[in-house]
Amino acid sequence: MSPLVAVVLLLAGLSESAGRILPLIARRPSVSRSHAIRLLLTGAVVEASVFALWPQTAWTLAELALSAPVSGVAALTWTPGLAAPLVCAAVLAFPLLGPLLHLLLLVGVGAGLVTPLATTTGLDWWPAAGCVTIAGVGLGLAVEAVRRLVMKLSTTQWRELLA
Repeated sequence: MSPLVAVVLLLAGLSESAGRILPLIARRPSVSRSHAIRLLLTGAVVEASVFALWPQTAWTLAELALSAPVSGVAALTWTPGLAAPLVCAAVLAFPLLGPLLHLLLLVGVGAGLVTPLATTTGLDWWPAAGCVTIAGVGLGLAVEAVRRLVMKLSTTQWRELLA
């Protein structure tokens, strides 16, 4: 992964994290600024990691779908052009402001991954689209499960401190 792609993915992760965390912080005025910044940066790294894993996960699923393994071809990776639209996620990830637009953005970015995946693996377009979709939804569900677990644990800790 080139340094430019890594920076774009980190900006996209920060954007996604801001869209998810800032509304939560706005509802809890008691959250300290340093805690909010730590949450934002941690979320940025997690979201950037998920974005970075998306093409590799789709590639792995495509290899599993093929009867013969793909040899001599580099795995699917992000390019600056493919990853750049993810930076728009900040505005679109705000709850109640644009969840449908956020979903459409992710579908558009996923569709951009399908053609390179189909070309490099030899899969038809629809099976490649299925691999990208399953990878994106699976990673999204995994992150959402971890996010809910962290929220539950932090709420439980907060209640214990108040009791």
